[in-house]
Amino acid sequence: MKKYSFVLLMLLAFSLLVAENDLILEIEISGNQNIEKELIRSLIILEVGDIITTDDVSKSINNLYQLGVFEDIQIEKNELPQGVSVLVVVKEFPIVNSIEISGNKKLSESKIMEVINLKKGSYWSPFLKSEVKNSISEEYKKKGFHLVVMDFRTIDLDQNIVDLFIDIDEGAKVAIKKIKIYGNKKITAKKLLGKMKTKKASLLRSGKFDSEKFDEDLENIITYYNKKGFIDARIISWEKKLVEDKFLIDIYLYEGNQFYFGKVLVAGNERFTDELITSQFKFQDDEVFNLEKFNKQLGSIASMYYEEGYIYATFDHELQKAAEKINIQLNIRENTRARVRKIHIKGNRKTKEKVIRRHLVIAPGDYFQQSKIMKSQQNIYNMGFFDPDIYLDNPKIINQNGDIDLVINLNDKISGTANGGIAVNSQEGIVGQLAVTHNNLFGNSWQSGVKWEFGGKIQNFSFNFTNPYFMDTSTLVGFDIYLTTKEWSTYEVRTKGGSIRLGRPLGFLNYSKLVGGYSFYSKKYSILKGDEEDASETLKELDEKGWQNTSSFSLTFSRDSRDNIFFPTSGSFFTLYSELAGGILQGDFNYFKQIAQVSWFTKTIWELSLKTKWRFGYVTGYGGEEAPPDERFYLGGTGPDGIRGYPDRSIGPHEGGLREIIFSAEYGAPIAGDQIVGLLFFDAGNCYNNLEDFNFWEIKTGAGVGIRVRSPFGLIGFDYAHNFETRRWEPHFQFGTTF
Repeated sequence: MKKYSFVLLMLLAFSLLVAENDLILEIEISGNQNIEKELIRSLIILEVGDIITTDDVSKSINNLYQLGVFEDIQIEKNELPQGVSVLVVVKEFPIVNSIEISGNKKLSESKIMEVINLKKGSYWSPFLKSEVKNSISEEYKKKGFHLVVMDFRTIDLDQNIVDLFIDIDEGAKVAIKKIKIYGNKKITAKKLLGKMKTKKASLLRSGKFDSEKFDEDLENIITYYNKKGFIDARIISWEKKLVEDKFLIDIYLYEGNQFYFGKVLVAGNERFTDELITSQFKFQDDEVFNLEKFNKQLGSIASMYYEEGYIYATFDHELQKAAEKINIQLNIRENTRARVRKIHIKGNRKTKEKVIRRHLVIAPGDYFQQSKIMKSQQNIYNMGFFDPDIYLDNPKIINQNGDIDLVINLNDKISGTANGGIAVNSQEGIVGQLAVTHNNLFGNSWQSGVKWEFGGKIQNFSFNFTNPYFMDTSTLVGFDIYLTTKEWSTYEVRTKGGSIRLGRPLGFLNYSKLVGGYSFYSKKYSILKGDEEDASETLKELDEKGWQNTSSFSLTFSRDSRDNIFFPTSGSFFTLYSELAGGILQGDFNYFKQIAQVSWFTKTIWELSLKTKWRFGYVTGYGGEEAPPDERFYLGGTGPDGIRGYPDRSIGPHEGGLREIIFSAEYGAPIAGDQIVGLLFFDAGNCYNNLEDFNFWEIKTGAGVGIRVRSPFGLIGFDYAHNFETRRWEPHFQFGTTF
C-alpha cells in the first residue's frame, strides 16, 4: 500500500512540474508591419498565466488567418526556467499602393476597376488575385472575348507596399460558328433554333456566347416542347467546343411522345361545382396538350378560390397518360375560409388614417378578396399623396380559423409646393408665376392654392379651397375667388368674382359623382387697338357697356373608372357639364352651355396603352341674346379644346364657335413607370356656329410625338405635332393634361 502511495505521489509531482514548465510567462509579436500588435493580440486566445495547449495555438492561428491579411503565421514556444515564452511571428500580404492596367482596348480602365474588388490599400493575396482574374474574365466574356490572358506583376516598395501591374492580352473575339441539336424528331432544328436568343455569327449577328442567355434558351426549348404536347421532353446534355477561335455547340435532347388533352376529373371541391371548375379548362377534342395553357387555366381556378377567401386552398394535380391522351386528376383541398380581422395602415406620416380608409373597398369582417385588395391599393394611389410603391405585408394569421390581419404600407410624398418663375406657355407666350398649392392640407385631403400669373397677355390671381369630405361625410364643398385679365384674338376681358360648389357621389352608380356650382362674377370687354373694324357688333356693344355681371349655375356629372389616373390602362372617364346663366338667376348674360367628353383607355401589347377621347361642345344664347365671346369655343394647341399641330385658338370662327367636335387618340409607353411617359398622338376636330356647317372634309388634323413628366410642380409635357393641312410642324408646351 505504501508502494502505491509513493508512485501516485511521484506522478502528481511530475504532472505539476510539466504544468509549471508550460506556463506562459510572456507573449511577443513580430513580423507585423501594417497591422497593429493590439489587433493581433486581441485575436489570439493565449494569455500570460495560462497553460499553453496545442488546441489554443491552433485556434489562435485560425483566428488570425480569418483576417485575410497574413501570408504566413507561426507560433513558437521557447523554454524558460519557470515556464515558456510565446513568439507569434506573422508575415503580412503586401498592400497595394497603385494599380496600372495595360492592354485593355475593349474594356475601359474605369469599367475594369468597377468590376474588381481591388483598390489602393487592399492586401494583395493569391485569393484576391484569383478573384480579380475571374471578375475581369467574366466581363470580357460578356463582350465575346473568351481567350483573355492576364499577367500580374508587382514592384516592391518600402513597408511591404507594392505597385500592381495588370497586363491584359484580350485575344481574338470568339463567336459561335454552329449550333447543332440532336434527338429532335418531330420538331425541326430550325424551329428550335428560332426559340433561342443565342445565335451563330452572321452578317447581322455577333454570335456572342452568353451563359445566362444560353441557360434561358435551354429552358425555352423545353417550354416550347411542352406547349406542343411533349411533356416528357428534357435536355440530356450540351457541349461547347472551342475550335480555331470559334465555338461549336452541341445540344442533346429527348423528345418523348406527343400528347393531347383528355378528361378533367375533380375531387375535394365543395365551394364550386365540378361543372364550374371543369369549365375553366377550355380546350377542344384532340387539341395538343399545352402545359403553359393548362397552368394558366389552373391559375384561374386558384383565383376563383382566392377571390372567395380560400387563400389556404391547395390544388394538386396529376397528369395521367392514357394512350396519346393526358387526363388531369385535380385534387382540391379548400381548407378554411379567411376573414379580414383588422386592417393596419403604415407609413402615412402626413395623411390622416381616416382619409385613407375612405378609399378602402374591403373592411374588417369581410372575407378576403384579392380584387378588393388591389382596388383599394389603386384607390389609395389615385389620391396622389403617396409614392407608387404601395404594398401589403404577407397576411398575418391571427387565429385557428385562419383569419388574417392586413398591413398596407405607404410612403408619403410631397403634396404641397411653393414656386415661382418665368416659363414659356404655348397659349400666352412668356408667363411669370408665383404659386403656393397644397393637395393634402393638414393631412385631411383638403386642396387649396394661391396663384398669381402675369404676362403680356395674361394677368390672373386666384384662390381656391376644396374639402372633399365635409364634416367627415362624402360631401364635397369648395369655393374659388379670382381676378383675371386675359387677351383673346381681338379683345381683352377682365373678370372678378367667385364661385361655390357642392358635390356628392352617386351611390346607385359606381365611380360616379354629381357636383353643382354657383358662380357670380363681373366682366369687362375691351376691343384691342387696331382691331375695331374686325370686331363684331356684339363685341362692340359689350365694349361700350363696361362692367357687366354673370350669374350662373352649373351641374357636372362624372364617372371615372380608370385604373390609374396618372397612366390609365383600363377603364373610362366620362363628364357631362351643363351651365345656365341669366334667366331666373338674373345677371346681364343669358346663355346655356353644355360639354360632353368621354375617354376610353385600353391596354395593348407589353405595357402600352391606347387612349381615345371624344369631346362635344354646345353653347347658345337665349332671350334674344348671343353667347358671350369668351364662352365660345376656340380650338387648337393643347388643353381641353386642343388640336395639336395648330396654334392655340386658331381653329374656328374669328370670335369663337358655338359648336365643337374633337377626336383624339394617344398611344402611351411608360418610360419610368407613370412618372415619365412617351406617346404618339393623333388629333382631329373643328368648331362651327351651326351644325349644318359641319363638313367632314374640313376636319383639322394633326399628329406627332410627345412626352409627359410628373414633377413636384405638376405635369409637364412637350408635344411636336405635324399639321396635315399646312404640312408644318408645331411645338407645344403643356402644364396639365389634355385627358
